[in-house]
Amino acid sequence: MPRQRVLSGMRPTGALHLGHYHGALKNWVRLQQAYDCFFFVADWHALTTHFQDKSIVERNVYDMVVDWLAAGLDPEQCTLFIQSRMPEHAELFTLLAMSTPHSWLERMPSYKDQVEKNRELATYGFLGYPLLQAADILIYKAGLVPVGEDQAAHVEVTREVARRFNNIYCGDTPILPEPQALLTETSKLTGLDGQKMSKSYGNTIAMRDEPAVVEDKIRKMATDPARVRRTDAGDPSRCPVWEFHKLYSDSDTRAWAEAGCKSAGIGCLDCKQPVIDAIVREQQPWRERADEFLSNPKQVHWIVEVGTERARAVARKTLKEVRSAMGLAY
Repeated sequence: MPRQRVLSGMRPTGALHLGHYHGALKNWVRLQQAYDCFFFVADWHALTTHFQDKSIVERNVYDMVVDWLAAGLDPEQCTLFIQSRMPEHAELFTLLAMSTPHSWLERMPSYKDQVEKNRELATYGFLGYPLLQAADILIYKAGLVPVGEDQAAHVEVTREVARRFNNIYCGDTPILPEPQALLTETSKLTGLDGQKMSKSYGNTIAMRDEPAVVEDKIRKMATDPARVRRTDAGDPSRCPVWEFHKLYSDSDTRAWAEAGCKSAGIGCLDCKQPVIDAIVREQQPWRERADEFLSNPKQVHWIVEVGTERARAVARKTLKEVRSAMGLAY
């Protein structure tokens, strides 16, 4: 029995940080063992908001792919490819645009919110972002799309687009299946300053940061502002380091850190050390695997090349069906 297909993508922002790993990539590594997974570099999507930043796109793409492979994505178990190498996505996007109401795209909260903040984003590309995303999903007839609850609306638009296309062109034999959101528990990792971990905030720990860099970053983290002196008692709920303990520490270590903070029995540097040790342990296999790929960049390019051709075979089959349904098979 064929495995159900899963599709997801990431915008290429370069080397990934721990927030990327715990928010999505860790889940991808698990999914590839149970599903027919297609994971793609969403470089066209990146251009919808950063269309002027062309100088580092290629470097960002391959830095990210190296992190995918280092984290455990296996090209023998899943299909890895680059969106912009697939003109089939653009063709399906165009064909779906013929029957997709303009209002469906305008109502997306992300569009309205971002354009209000930055009028330069009022482009056709950014408006069409959800439809291009729908094309990404539907061209592989993906049954499941792993998302957090805040992204479920994008999958619902894809379902509506597929439903409308099938109703107009397919009669009783739908071509495009309506995907389901695979709601997954995502770990939103706090950054070094207590905000969401993000490159734009400059508060990240990269997946491949060296141990000395990790130690330096964690040791410099601000803690509970009430702990001015070593003898002052604190409250873990006010301390960004506690968010790392909740993700990385076992129950005994968390109990030790909480009790020591509240009683001033341990200092902040004492509290940070188990977090440093846990992150360095987690990163060690990533760094080792990444070094192998970085020493042989042609291998990385070949993995992407093979994955892209594998994806193209699926995409072309779907497009042939869509063209036929629309009366374009001539």
